[in-house]
Amino acid sequence: MSRSATKILDLLRHNAGEYVSGEQISRLMDVSRTAVWKHIQGLRREGYIIESNPRQGYRLAAAPDLLLPREVSNGLKTDYIGRIIHHFMTIGSTNQEAKRFAAEDEPEGAIVVAEQQTAGRGRLSRQWFSPKTGGIWFSVILRPEVQPAEAAKFTFLGAVAVANAIRAVTGLAVEIKWPNDIHYQGRKLVGILTELHAEWDAINYIVMGIGINVNIATDVFPEEIREIATSLQRETGQTVSRQQLLRHILAQLETLYNNVKTAGFASVFTAWRHMNCTLGREVCVSSVHQRLVGVAVDIDDDGALIIRKQDGSRERVVAGDVSLRGTEETASWKNVEEG
Repeated sequence: MSRSATKILDLLRHNAGEYVSGEQISRLMDVSRTAVWKHIQGLRREGYIIESNPRQGYRLAAAPDLLLPREVSNGLKTDYIGRIIHHFMTIGSTNQEAKRFAAEDEPEGAIVVAEQQTAGRGRLSRQWFSPKTGGIWFSVILRPEVQPAEAAKFTFLGAVAVANAIRAVTGLAVEIKWPNDIHYQGRKLVGILTELHAEWDAINYIVMGIGINVNIATDVFPEEIREIATSLQRETGQTVSRQQLLRHILAQLETLYNNVKTAGFASVFTAWRHMNCTLGREVCVSSVHQRLVGVAVDIDDDGALIIRKQDGSRERVVAGDVSLRGTEETASWKNVEEG
């Protein structure tokens, strides 16, 4: 969007619901009436509904349901995360594009957001279903000054930020499945994929990709995931504002990230424990090297999952695919730990 079109949009927004004459816009912008009309047409092509009246001028009736930089920035309460937005209608993978930007020294906090992904990926290289305008598909660039061994902890930060935002916007008591999937009543809503580029002693950048099923009807999901995936629209019975939710997520990310810089990850792990659906339950963890069954009793200071096996011994799991078995135990994770 051109600078002139942005100024016209700001002017129409400032006069919310009221008509602004073409002559007034022309005078304030110091452009011709013909130029004003061309910018209005451009805004309409982007999806803005702008009503016109020969005697009264132009009025903004509605903004598009798109994650355009101007729409996301309007009301965004952050200092740096989300202040640079690279928007695409269709892209292969936001993570791939964000890694390209990061390698070109894009500042920390810049995000890549798409209305649709054609090659989105989740953990373990699984394909992520990303239909057009059905969700929030974005990646954020972070440049933390920590050792590479700390990188895995940022996926917990992302999960807590997204869960907090969803709870605030929708009221749904979503839960986090180790390490970072977000579920509601057993169905998956959100996936997070964190990738990094590092030297042996320093992180060059982290790219955190986040995919959220927002306004996707049940019959739109591919049949093979229809029973295990869900969307915020399905669970709330209402269309959820993607722009509002993304603004909340970006604000949560910045708040938690700033806190981690000064105080470490303790508060992130505490929040994760309060919202998790894994601890205190029998789980099956599958990886390339093992298949482990036991009760998940806690996470350690690195975010690894601690499993208590049937013989009473404990094993630390740093990676794997976790399946929840049976029903949640009546005891809290703390009681299971103490038992």
